Amino acid sequence: MEPPPRIRSTAAADALIASLERQHGPLMFHQSGGCCDGSAPMCYPAGEFRVGGQDILLGHIADGVPVWIGAAQFDYWRHTQVTIDVVPGRGAGFSLEGPEGVRFIIRSRIFDDAEVDTLDAAGPPTRGG
Repeated sequence: MEPPPRIRSTAAADALIASLERQHGPLMFHQSGGCCDGSAPMCYPAGEFRVGGQDILLGHIADGVPVWIGAAQFDYWRHTQVTIDVVPGRGAGFSLEGPEGVRFIIRSRIFDDAEVDTLDAAGPPTRGG
């Protein structure tokens, strides 16, 4: 059995990501840990956010955009499937969607026991570095 994705995105988020890619080129996300912009998914041009050994790759969305999360926060969310969505409102200060009048948000659900077992059997996620 293939493990479920740890990260997903909605059609609305995918459409915004495609628009931002046309403007800025390849993108990346980092799920912030709650500092300046709360715990918002932050969208950057690829490589603008320095990913280190304490970052975990949750997976890819929107045809290949990587989504990273800090290892400490991943420990809290390891049993949660994260979905990036978009809603009207002011975007996070450093995230690319800020001027668009919308913001990326996180929706989540807890993996069931079978999904957790499958994820555990697949081994640890990829770390940055």
